[in-house]
Amino acid sequence: MSGGPATLAATRDMVLVRGGTFAMGATGFYPEESPVRPATVGDFWIDATPVTNAEFARFVADTGHVTVAERPVTAGDYPDADPGLLVPGSLVFHPCPGPVDLHDIRQWWSYVPGASWWQPEGPGSDLAGRHDHPVVHVAHADAEAYARWAGKELPSEAEWEYAARGGLDGATYAWGDELAPGGQAMANIWYGRFPWHRRGPFERTSPVGAFPPNGYGLFDMIGNVWEWTAGPFHAAPSGCCHSAPPAPAPMPMYAVKGGSHLCAPNYCRRYRPAARQGQTPDTSSGHIGFRCVLRPA
Repeated sequence: MSGGPATLAATRDMVLVRGGTFAMGATGFYPEESPVRPATVGDFWIDATPVTNAEFARFVADTGHVTVAERPVTAGDYPDADPGLLVPGSLVFHPCPGPVDLHDIRQWWSYVPGASWWQPEGPGSDLAGRHDHPVVHVAHADAEAYARWAGKELPSEAEWEYAARGGLDGATYAWGDELAPGGQAMANIWYGRFPWHRRGPFERTSPVGAFPPNGYGLFDMIGNVWEWTAGPFHAAPSGCCHSAPPAPAPMPMYAVKGGSHLCAPNYCRRYRPAARQGQTPDTSSGHIGFRCVLRPA
């Protein structure tokens, strides 16, 4: 870990989480979350919000980093893919005109050539009005590169979940056991019937900090965007939320946490600290982002 000015400045926007032992995981939702087991983490600092478009833009301007979604794609990398899709791009969500079969994610996800962190919906889109939104369309390597530049690291899955719980060990949500206490929306998730009827002020992502923080003062740990972790994913993913072209051989998978603005009560109830999905490191989409940690030397 580097110890330059970026590290020192970053702590002003980070929260110190004191370590401890907690009940990690959940039962009664999805099999990849169980069993509930004790996990112990040490002290660490964690970003108060996901990394924003403005912050990622500074990283790109300073380093010239080209994200995975912007790099050339070859047939050797994806021999079974449609040749027309062997171009730089990323996965973009499109709402459906009405109720559909929720087992076929191709009805709302599509690979869009030219989609990237700075063109979130593809060519012709931009970041106007979204500089304080979480950066999306970043693959695992992009998140790692940003973390190195900032003098930080990606959190382990246990660190992420411990921080998301905000001191409420065993609670269903980051704020307690009721999804919308007193009718208040606590996170940017899909309110309505997925994937065609959405209620609320945000069509996609929301500005970081638009919803109340958890007990540790952390924003958007639930909903808005899934967040990459450094942790490997060993359980078979359900495939509810993302898709990527088939790889020529099994690839390592990393856990993403927290759910996103596309998680809904009628579909993908993963807007909880225990929720997890596995993604290959080359996956990028319009609802995966990240935040970073600093650990005491």
